[in-house]
Amino acid sequence: MRIAVLIHLLGVVVWVGGMFFAHVCLRPVAAAQLPPPQRLPLLAAVLGRFFVAAGVAIVAILGSGLLRFGALGGAAAPWHWHAMAGIGGVMMLLYLIIVLRHYPRLKAAVAAQAWPAGGAAMEAIRKLVLVNLILGGITIVIALAAP
Repeated sequence: MRIAVLIHLLGVVVWVGGMFFAHVCLRPVAAAQLPPPQRLPLLAAVLGRFFVAAGVAIVAILGSGLLRFGALGGAAAPWHWHAMAGIGGVMMLLYLIIVLRHYPRLKAAVAAQAWPAGGAAMEAIRKLVLVNLILGGITIVIALAAP
């Protein structure tokens, strides 16, 4: 079971840590230093790599979480596991919205060099990543604060 916990934590580090890096470090510097014709292709490429890594991390988190729930019989799991699972479910849904709706719009806008449309897609991604980053932080607090 310790391996499942390790896999779970590594997934969280990749997903939440990646969102922190992209939202707090990369995007603001790129926005300040690069015009849209350079910034948006860079962000689209970086996000493409991140979304693959985050997808693997999400599968690892989901799989290890279900394994741990199953070991306790599901309903017998502590309350904070249920809270983390619920928040994680919302985060996964937001990830899917980003990857299936907004990221294709960003890629299409970059390919067409339609910078205003690319900026709008990037702004939608930014807002949802911020929500997911906050939810991820709350989940980490719950994990550490619970008995």
